[in-house]
Amino acid sequence: MNTSQESKPDTQISRRESRNKRGIIWWVLGSLAVVVLVIAVVVAIRMAHKNSTPATPDFATTRTSDRRLYKVSFKSALEPIPINEIHTWTIHLETSAGKPVENAKILVDGLMPEHGHGLPTQPQVTNYLGNGDYTVEGMKFQMAGWWQVNFHITADGKSDKVTFNLTLI
Repeated sequence: MNTSQESKPDTQISRRESRNKRGIIWWVLGSLAVVVLVIAVVVAIRMAHKNSTPATPDFATTRTSDRRLYKVSFKSALEPIPINEIHTWTIHLETSAGKPVENAKILVDGLMPEHGHGLPTQPQVTNYLGNGDYTVEGMKFQMAGWWQVNFHITADGKSDKVTFNLTLI
């Protein structure tokens, strides 16, 4: 008898289902857009790290600090420098005039620029040996490739930094 009233609820249900489907489609598209954006950002960061690689890094084991306050050299207790093995370094620190630096505060960190991660350990200067020599314990590199090791030095109220490049195989 009243066929128009019977078809109305079916029409309302199909409209509601259609709206729900459109909402789900928009939610999926929005989620995909977020995933693509995150991937693009990660790729851009990695490319920026790669592009910061010097054409020919200086692999010297003796370097002058950034502000030319100190001359720093290092020697690993193990040669060649091992991968996945905790080992000790000795660093020698002197002024630009060649005088040993006594009782400096030295912080150590490291970075693998092409991969965007640091050292798996937190190396620390644990002992002043005299004559500008310091023991660095806890050195560990978890993979082969190009690494940078930074020494942040403070002595006599002056601070500077030196970076050493390493290629481990």
